[in-house]
Amino acid sequence: MPGIDKLPIEEALEDSPQTRSLLGVFEEDAAAISNYINQLFQAMHRVYDAQNELSAATHLTSKLLKEYEKQHFPLGGDDEVMTSTLQQFSKVIDELSSCHAVLSTQLADAMMFPITQFKERDLKEILTLKEVFQIASNDHDAAITRYSRLSKRRENEKIKAEVTEDVYTSRKKQHQTMMHYFCALNTLQYKKKIAMLEPLLGYMQAQISFFKMGSENLSEQLEEFLTNIGTSVQNVRREMECEIENMQQTIEDLEVASDPLYLPDPDPTKFPVHRNLTRKAGYLNARNKTGLVSSIWERQFYFTQGGNLMSQARGDVAGGLVMDIDNCSVMAVDCEDRRYCFQITSFDGKKSSILQAESKKDYEEWICTINNISKQIYLSENPEEIAARINQSALEAVTPSPSFQQRHESIRPLVQSRPTAAHTSSTGRANPFGESGGSKSETEDSILHQLFIVRFLGSMAVKSDESPDVVYETMRQILAARAIHNIFRMTESHLLVTCDCLKLIDPQTQVTRLRFPLPNVVLYATHQENKRLFGFVLKTSGGRVDNRQTSICYIFESNNEGEKICDSVGLAKQIALHAELDRKASEKAKEIERVREKQQKELSKQKQIEKDLEEQSRLIAASSRSNPSGGEGHFVVLSSSQSEDSDLGEDGKKKKEYET
Repeated sequence: MPGIDKLPIEEALEDSPQTRSLLGVFEEDAAAISNYINQLFQAMHRVYDAQNELSAATHLTSKLLKEYEKQHFPLGGDDEVMTSTLQQFSKVIDELSSCHAVLSTQLADAMMFPITQFKERDLKEILTLKEVFQIASNDHDAAITRYSRLSKRRENEKIKAEVTEDVYTSRKKQHQTMMHYFCALNTLQYKKKIAMLEPLLGYMQAQISFFKMGSENLSEQLEEFLTNIGTSVQNVRREMECEIENMQQTIEDLEVASDPLYLPDPDPTKFPVHRNLTRKAGYLNARNKTGLVSSIWERQFYFTQGGNLMSQARGDVAGGLVMDIDNCSVMAVDCEDRRYCFQITSFDGKKSSILQAESKKDYEEWICTINNISKQIYLSENPEEIAARINQSALEAVTPSPSFQQRHESIRPLVQSRPTAAHTSSTGRANPFGESGGSKSETEDSILHQLFIVRFLGSMAVKSDESPDVVYETMRQILAARAIHNIFRMTESHLLVTCDCLKLIDPQTQVTRLRFPLPNVVLYATHQENKRLFGFVLKTSGGRVDNRQTSICYIFESNNEGEKICDSVGLAKQIALHAELDRKASEKAKEIERVREKQQKELSKQKQIEKDLEEQSRLIAASSRSNPSGGEGHFVVLSSSQSEDSDLGEDGKKKKEYET
């Protein structure tokens, strides 16, 4: 069999216009095969129907010949010769009818079954895969469009994660569907030959078998030819099975190797940036103006060809010239709140184009490649070595000026290493702005210290502090007021969360701007969608409105750490609550100990009184034995007892009461 063209499964993930063009050729071939096979199927079905009709007609003829003797002809009479002759004919025709029945069965199995299977299973599978692939391709294009519209400045991690997962799922679905579609189209090139040769082979073999039943004299040359055809069909079948096995193995290997590439922005540690390229191709979003202030973004396939930048729409046979990039300039730009944008300007400055890459890796590689081509490195003998020498200048073109958020991220490690030194500074630090410095005891005694970078948005007095809806409504009103009055400037501070309070600290001077006692923070929440926004409600010590204590809601913006700040405040309140419970339990234990000591002292005093009374009783008894009258001695004892009562004070009174 001659060589059969194949669709490159390895290039399914790249999905280049060349691959799409080749796919279009295979789809046209599949449509032509389907049309031809339908016509061939109808012709073979007519043969099969005719054979069934011939078999039925032959059987009916034999049956009628057998029933001749049972017929009563008015003029025929009993003709035994005719009857015997017709009976012989009936047997022959009946045997012939059996042969036709066997031929019909063989035609159904050897001719109609293969072509029916190819028509109903293989061709319909191609159509089904084509529809699934078209749907997957459209879903992927829509996911890429949504991903390209992600905001650069107002990044929402939840939306970004959903869009990224959507791109990953759609790209994986498109890749897998395309690979299986390519495999089916490649297999179709083998199956179409089998689908045409195998039914014909079955038809001829059935006819030969039919004729062998009547005669054994068949042409050896025909038998040899049919044998060769049968051998060829078996060889094609074995080749097809081997090719299917290889393609399936290739699909499995590519699925494993391509899994990280389904992400629109792959991990740079696994896929490093190549800065020494002088050729590159891939999909980019191009910004095209539709009016004075309006523009649209179109996704096309771009590639470099020598010193030219070319573009090619999906379905086009060849690409068109976009710009001559010899001696051009390329730079990263911020455009319509989109990420990974760069601008190419021609050497005379008359033509420029703004493009958007899909990932940071492509973004940097495109800038480096165009920068290398603009210096005409591609004309040298070893362009990669020359590109490596000028890589430093390419890096300068790739790196844009740091944004506000990047500056926050860059100073965070420094900020987190500074609070200890700031808290251990002297409490008598002079502050020219009239603000108080941090207290040493407040920060050192707390077991929790967490520092966050925040920006104050505003505050409002609120009447209720029972539901997070208060915080949400305050956020809405403050953001609306800032938008109405065009207020976009925000002051950056450090929010320190401890077990005693929340502090707003100046990041430059480390001076405490505001201090919020933690017990007064009664409610805190983060925004339901924008996790950078959070706020808390603080009970004030001022007056009351409508017999209610007034509260103030403070709203802040963080660097995607709203939930972490709320969790930290909740942890601080739990620690403070447990500390308060421990303090109360300790005070209660001390009170019980004091009562126990007091009772012990009282008991000791009672024992002492009893001992003194026993001593007095012995003295009185001894005195009465030595002086029978007992008057003087008794008087002396009572006098001494009264004197002792006056000296003992309260104890004497208790002793006297005990004597009574």
